Formats: sequence, C-alpha cells, structure tokens
Amino acid sequence: MEQRELGKSGLKIAPLVFGTNVLGWTVDERTSFDLLDRFVDAGLNAIDTADVYSVWADGHQGGESEAIIGKWMKARGNRDRIMLATKVGMDMGGGRTGLKASYIAEEVETSLRRLQTDYIDLYFAHQDDLEVPLEETLDAFARLVEQGKVRVIGASNYEAPRLSEALAVSADKGLPRYDVLQPHYNLYDRMAYEVALEEVAVEHGLGVVTYFSLAKGFLTGKYRSEADLSQSVRGSGMAANLEARGQRILAVLDEVAAETRSSPAQVSLAWLMARPSVTAPIASATSIAQIDELIGAVELKLGADAIERLDHASMPKLLEESEKILVNE
Repeated sequence: MEQRELGKSGLKIAPLVFGTNVLGWTVDERTSFDLLDRFVDAGLNAIDTADVYSVWADGHQGGESEAIIGKWMKARGNRDRIMLATKVGMDMGGGRTGLKASYIAEEVETSLRRLQTDYIDLYFAHQDDLEVPLEETLDAFARLVEQGKVRVIGASNYEAPRLSEALAVSADKGLPRYDVLQPHYNLYDRMAYEVALEEVAVEHGLGVVTYFSLAKGFLTGKYRSEADLSQSVRGSGMAANLEARGQRILAVLDEVAAETRSSPAQVSLAWLMARPSVTAPIASATSIAQIDELIGAVELKLGADAIERLDHASMPKLLEESEKILVNE
C-alpha cells in the first residue's frame, strides 16, 4: 500500500483515512470492529476520531467512538500499526469546550483512557478558540509532546489568517506547530479550502486530510432528487446540493465512474487523492459493502482528462471569477 508523507510531521499514512464519527452512533460495537478490521486488513492505517463523537445523539456523553476504537485496538493488539488521530475543542456540554491549557491537559487524559493507549499520533485542535491566546494553546500542546502523550499536532476548522498566525507564533516562540490541516473540502465544497487555506498549506508544507470528503453522502450519488432526501438522517441537508452545479457534478461523476468501472464515491475520493496539496481524504462507512467501496478508491487513478472534466463541472462561480482575476493580474 502506498504511504504518503503527512507534510513535514514525520508521520506516514496510506492515501485514505477512516472517519469514525459513526462508531457507537449509527454503527454498533460489533459492526465497528468488523469495519476497522476490514480497513486495516486492506493495508490502510490512519483512523480519525474525536472526543465529541457522538455527543449529539440521545443519551450519549461524547467519547463513544474513542471508546470503541480503544476496545478494538486492545482486542487486536495492533496499536503500533495504527496512525491514530483524535481532537479536542468542540463543545462537549457542561462547560467542557475550547482550547484553554487547563482543559486540553484534562481532556487529553480522558481521550487516552478511552483509547486505551499512552499516546496519540495526531492531536487536532478541533476548532479555533478566539477567546484563548494562540500561545497558550500551543504551549499546552507542547507540554503534551514533551511528555510523549502526543506526537504531532494539527488544526481543524481554522480560517487561513488564524492558521498563518498560529504558525508564526510557533516559529517565534519555539513551540510545536500545526503540521497537519483538516479542512472541509470535497468536489462540491471547494471555496473555503482553495481560495486561501490551500495556499497556506502549500507554503508551509502542511499535511492535509479532508473531512466531509463525500459532501455528507451527496457525492455517492445517493441523493439525486427531492424524493431521495428521506433516505438517511443527513438527507434533509442535501436539498441545496440539488441545484444546477450539483447536478452537473453528478452527471460527470457518473460518466467517469462508467469509464473507469468504479462508483461516483470512488471517483470523488480519487479526485481528492490526486490533488497535489491533499495527503488523504477522510471517509466513513456503516457497512462492509461501503468500506470495501472506499478501499477500492485507493487503487483508482484518474487521468488528466477526467480530472479536468470534474474540475470544470464542479467549479463554483466565485472561484472561477477569482481565478480569472489572478490570471489577468
């Protein structure tokens, strides 16, 4: 299996990351073990979770996904084969939120207990905290690195200016930097990453792992009309994607999938894997059939023509206009 350098972090991962927000939520423990087994048996090694998964579900406290992964790693004895990423900072309820040093120090211990490990390979600030100085947050992460509890840190849901500022603080103060960026990016949602974040990532040599890589399921082709929106709990959020550009994307995905004997989901992930600035997309699955489909995307190599057609069909109007301005300048 191909291994890619995760920026300058020293970590290496296969070109696909298993997103585990569904574990303990829409997937029970037994099925979760089966999915994780299938993923690593295919030669893949990167697993992404968070303390907050799945606090939003009735009766959940958060940490359900971490706890299942911890049980699985202990049962399989495979911790050394896994590149494990988790996160801190989202609202867990009861005032447990943010990136204060004291909270990070407390929450990492809770995550480590649930994961049944003594270290986290990649620890993300799950979202920016404008009320806490960047130096305080980065210094808290530095202590975790010094203690051997965290190997590398990353940033998720940061705006480009704040990410740049954080990198500057790390350089100025001699603190560990955010070596990995986790942005919301896919074939449908391109603006936020391509307009500003990608430039920062490339300039500083950051690893990039994308979330919502299948646009919450839209890019699987599952949702093609209003009648399809009732198929899942996420379906109601797909209505806005059914406009003209969304339909163009689906049409080209169908064409390329037919040409390559693959599926729209595999083509969407392969498009991300082919982007030079992206290390790997994150994608989740709730069944063996779905995880096998995701794994199949790793072997799909898109030709230049297919990528160009996908680029053209998915180009947001504002992004197209901004590129024209850059060309004219």
